[in-house]
Parts: sequence; C-alpha cells; structure tokens
Amino acid sequence: MTRKIILSLVLIAYISVASVFAAEKPKNPNQQTIWNLYVDSKEAYAMKQKLGDQMLLIDVRDPIEIMFTGFTDVVDINIPFKMANKNVWNKKKHVFLVELNPNFEQEIAAALEARGLTKEVPVVIMCRSGGTRGAPAIKYLENKGYKQVYVVTDGFEGGKIKDGERKHWRLKNGWKNSGLPWSYKLNEEKMYFPPAK
Repeated sequence: MTRKIILSLVLIAYISVASVFAAEKPKNPNQQTIWNLYVDSKEAYAMKQKLGDQMLLIDVRDPIEIMFTGFTDVVDINIPFKMANKNVWNKKKHVFLVELNPNFEQEIAAALEARGLTKEVPVVIMCRSGGTRGAPAIKYLENKGYKQVYVVTDGFEGGKIKDGERKHWRLKNGWKNSGLPWSYKLNEEKMYFPPAK
C-alpha cells in the first residue's frame, strides 16, 4: 500500500472516532474551541482504549496539584499549561503567581514526535474541571497545525456538588468520580520536569 493510501485510511479512522466520541458543547463561550471537539472523561477513556498509542492524552495540571488530587496512568504525559511560581507571591489573590508554561506547545509537539505521531492525530487535553485550563490550553494550540484537539469537559476531578454536607466539593462527574482508573501514586515517567535552566 502506498503511503498516501495509508494516510487516507488513518484519517478516515480518526474522522469516525470524532463522530463516535462527542460530548455536549459547553454553553460558556470561554470553554469552546475552534475544533468543537468535546469528550467527557468516560469518552476520553474509551477513546484511549480504542486508539491506544495513535492518540495523545495530556494532563495539563501543575504536577504539585496532581500530587495532591491524584493521577491516572491512562494519561500519556503531563505537560502543564500553567504552573505556580513558588518564588513570586500574587498579593491581589493571596496565592503564588500562576504563570503560563512558555514551552507548552513545543512540549506537546515533542511528545508527539517522540511517539512517531504527527499533529494529525487526536490530542486530548484534560485539566481539573474541563473549563479553567482545558479550553484555554486548547486555544493556545490554535493555528499551530493541530487537526483534532479535544477537551475533556468534566476534567479529572469534575464539578462541584451544590447541596449537602460536602457542598462545593468536586464530587460530580470527572475522571476521578466516574469509576475510571486513578491513584495518588504518580508515574514518574509521565510527570513533568521543567527543562534545566
């Protein structure tokens, strides 16, 4: 088979995947992307089971956050979109300053290349809750050659419950609350280590 035919068959397979995995489009325009590709955590898991190494599932949370909230080894790699700078205090918000990872897109491209993949394959982005970092991270990838970028709409921890003793706890949907595999044990090979300066 020629390379062109193989690439065409792969593209058809990815298009069929996009039609199978399609969570509801978020109502908040800030959580929408130009690709309009949305999956919930269960769909992201099913997608990974189906495509395996022919896609890239990225956890974009800060590694320190992951350490305290948990991780799934189903993820291919942790590439944080934003990280806390523990050397700078944000006096306005009374927290450490959170800064954009300046190498975010380049690190995704390198992760694809290391796996022998191109920007044609599905890239799935998961943050804590789906909207606070997932969609903004995806918007950062616009016009950089990626063809299929999905956001996990309910994220790793899911949404907050509105009533009861645990009101405001993230116990609604999300990877962690959907019966999917996860642990507090982190896989060092998949965790993010900032480049040496």
